[in-house]
Amino acid sequence: MHSDQPDQPDQPDQPDRRDQPDRPPAQAIPPTPTSPPLPLSARRRWTILAVCAFSMFLVGLDTTIVNVGLPEIGRGLDVDTRGLEWVVDAYTVVLASLLIASGALADRFGRRRIFQYGLSVFGVASLACAFAPTPAVLVAARAVQGVGASMLSPVALAIVVNAMPDPRERARAIGVWASVFGLSMAAGPVTGGALIAAFGWRSVFWINAPVIVAALVLVAVFVPESRGQRTRRIDLPGQVLLTVALFLSVGVLIEGPRVGWTSAWAVAGYGVIVATAVAFVLVERRQEEPLMDLGLFRRPPFATAVLGAVAVFVALNVTLLLNTLYLQHSRGWSPLATGAATLPMALGATLCAPWAGTLVARLGPRRPLLAAGGFIAAGGLCLIGLGSDTGVLPLLLAYLVIGIGFGFANAPITNTAVSGLPPSRAGVAGAITSTARQVGSAVGIAVAGGLVAGVTPAHFAHAARPGWALVTACGLFLLVVARAAAPTPRDRPAN
Repeated sequence: MHSDQPDQPDQPDQPDRRDQPDRPPAQAIPPTPTSPPLPLSARRRWTILAVCAFSMFLVGLDTTIVNVGLPEIGRGLDVDTRGLEWVVDAYTVVLASLLIASGALADRFGRRRIFQYGLSVFGVASLACAFAPTPAVLVAARAVQGVGASMLSPVALAIVVNAMPDPRERARAIGVWASVFGLSMAAGPVTGGALIAAFGWRSVFWINAPVIVAALVLVAVFVPESRGQRTRRIDLPGQVLLTVALFLSVGVLIEGPRVGWTSAWAVAGYGVIVATAVAFVLVERRQEEPLMDLGLFRRPPFATAVLGAVAVFVALNVTLLLNTLYLQHSRGWSPLATGAATLPMALGATLCAPWAGTLVARLGPRRPLLAAGGFIAAGGLCLIGLGSDTGVLPLLLAYLVIGIGFGFANAPITNTAVSGLPPSRAGVAGAITSTARQVGSAVGIAVAGGLVAGVTPAHFAHAARPGWALVTACGLFLLVVARAAAPTPRDRPAN
């Protein structure tokens, strides 16, 4: 359990005084932590936010931009639905597995440095994806993309939190950061559809290269180096066990329909998953500096925020994948038209995400979370009755409602989770939340793909109904998250 000392911003990068034993004790005392040596102006702070948000847009975009191109990728590389699921989940599972370790590395070795490494790896892997000659090479390159992306998400949030020492300004900044990330997820299909229509499916990968170059320049110019006040060792056993558990869980969800849920292979997979999860808990409880502080999950706001992040991204990715396959396979729409159909979702997220950030700063996270849960549940209910001849207008309205819910969800969930840890642990806090998002993305893709794999176009709408029921359930769960969230300012007792 972390100390309950008041939260303090981290310091800009400084030489380690432990390496200077001959210095007199009086000189070894660091500056007062509440007064950083080089305070940042308001313009510089918000410029840092803009640069980090710009870079983070890529991570969210690449999580969903591929969805709309999956049918084209399948035709181009001769891949079936389950193979296409791995094209998406190779990225998200690796990303989810390494986020916490990347946050700890950034706190130890420098956030800007790790952020730049992540951008470079992400850019090189994107080019490898663009020129992949076989499905295996594409899946491998997507996994390397996930490695690079894992160095971006938690580190960007840590940089933003460190640059904003004022709690109210920090809440607004987190709202903007979460809004941009959420918008990138919703905008992925639209962007992907336009690129595929103009340049083919490989363009959804090579478009990253010029953006990465611009991001590297901006980070070098505007983002200062910083480290955590207290750094940790890397928990290698915990990292390995977490990665194995996530890969096996997603693998069973993807391959279960093919091998049979009660087959010997599936039963063996269940056993290994349970054993790995138990081993992870035991290892983490015995580690002096664990990969994941399991004691944090005894705090209801933190635990429910993490579960809420999983639920939101399960709902989003189920919606995006079922939408892509329904419109292109069942109704014969083009990738561009399919991407355009998600414009209402992107519009809802764009309009409501900044509003949610403002509401969190003024009123706390409960009300935005209630709105998020209500809208996502309503959108899922609208789509349960989807048929092969459903009108376009009801479809677009349902996507708009889900987009509004998604826009309201990210800022309060991020704020609640990050508020559970001191800013000096911002890298780890952001990593846990981002891990939950990517786990939700991977699970959502695996579940949605399993529901419709091998289904004929005529029966697709009926086969997808359990997926829409799952979206509804995720929205209802957010109402539970709202009840456990931190109280609004009006609800707090007077000091």
